[in-house]
Amino acid sequence: FPGSYSGCLGDTQFSFRLHQSVGRRGSWFVEENAYSRDRALAHFYGYVYFRQVEDAAVKRGYFQKSLVLVSRLPYTHLFQSLLQIIAPEYFEKLEPCLEAVCNEIDQWQSPVPGLTLNLPVTGVVMQVRIPSKNDKPGGSPVKQAQKEDLLPAPMMLSTIHELDLLKCFQSFLIHLQILWRLMLIGEPVVIMAPSPTVSSETVLALASSIAPLQYCCDYRPYFTIHDTEFKEYTTTTQAPPYVILGVTNPFFIKTFQSWPHIIHLGELKMSGDLPVKVKKLAKLKTLDTKSGIYTAHKMFLQKENAILRRHLLELTQSFIIPLRGLLMPLSVSFSQEEFMGTVEHAGPRLTSVHKGMRKFFRSPNFDGWYQCLHLEVVCDADLLGWTKGKSEVEIVDLMKAGKQQLPVKEGVLENLEGYPQTIINSVP
Repeated sequence: FPGSYSGCLGDTQFSFRLHQSVGRRGSWFVEENAYSRDRALAHFYGYVYFRQVEDAAVKRGYFQKSLVLVSRLPYTHLFQSLLQIIAPEYFEKLEPCLEAVCNEIDQWQSPVPGLTLNLPVTGVVMQVRIPSKNDKPGGSPVKQAQKEDLLPAPMMLSTIHELDLLKCFQSFLIHLQILWRLMLIGEPVVIMAPSPTVSSETVLALASSIAPLQYCCDYRPYFTIHDTEFKEYTTTTQAPPYVILGVTNPFFIKTFQSWPHIIHLGELKMSGDLPVKVKKLAKLKTLDTKSGIYTAHKMFLQKENAILRRHLLELTQSFIIPLRGLLMPLSVSFSQEEFMGTVEHAGPRLTSVHKGMRKFFRSPNFDGWYQCLHLEVVCDADLLGWTKGKSEVEIVDLMKAGKQQLPVKEGVLENLEGYPQTIINSVP
């Protein structure tokens, strides 16, 4: 349930993220690595459809119920769309409806990277394309190719994991580059939102803003006082952790006042620094003093979400690509001071070289990116030749490192699968 029900009359959708219990990882999670671009092996994703309506038959005066879908896959748009189909019917028919839906979902084809699937549920067919790590970053959503005549006509989802960035960022679009920097260096940020929907969508959009870099810090799309990390994240005896928290409870205003970065989002329809709206000329009244553009011109161009995503992608690439060039070839030992001297003359120009780059080095985002580069170099190396003259301990350590599941290209992961046996064969 939302932390506060007062502003959630009707139907509300939001998402959350929670830690996986230690020692509960199944073997099938390894397969998910192929078709989950942003998998997090230590977390589950929850997608919620909450309904609250007046009901005199209920003692409290309100009907309140949530349908929650939990998955290891961050396919926000797909699962929220699925809930929009099944939740209203579930609230009317309850368990029998849910059992039928589960049976249908159980028959769905396993996801394959790059494959378009038709997913039937309660008389509706959702047509989706599973994203692949080989997809071009920042590319426009792939149009579904309907290869067969389906009745009823399928509901096509242009993306299963991306959000509408324009919608998520519209209240602070002018400050977006500042927030992009905070995401890049992994700074702790609190999003104080008017609703769970705004909270979760804003956090997820911010975490995706540094693509193609993976956001390696923790993030909680919707955080409440009942969360298991509540004490850890609200303590004042230590610095805030690397995390983005989305909250709605006013209690957190005082609790998080010592955090370095707080974004307070209000209702767009009420007040705040709103973007200028374009209104139809017919709506202009004699005493209308509201700001806006009044015109009889018909709008032919739609707001393009891909333009904003491309802008963020180019920001990240202009920061990372020069660094990748400076790190190749990798030296035996990495010296941050020597590298900083090189960056000052040939590195990215987006921010203060020393302050911004040093903060990036200290963030989990740099660790994840650097480990990916290292693993790619290992995969291109002659490992069998390297094992000659090495001790058994060194060889075993390399094999364990090779089994780590890191966010790398699919081809690299395929190469890694054959390395453990090669290394084992070299051990006496």
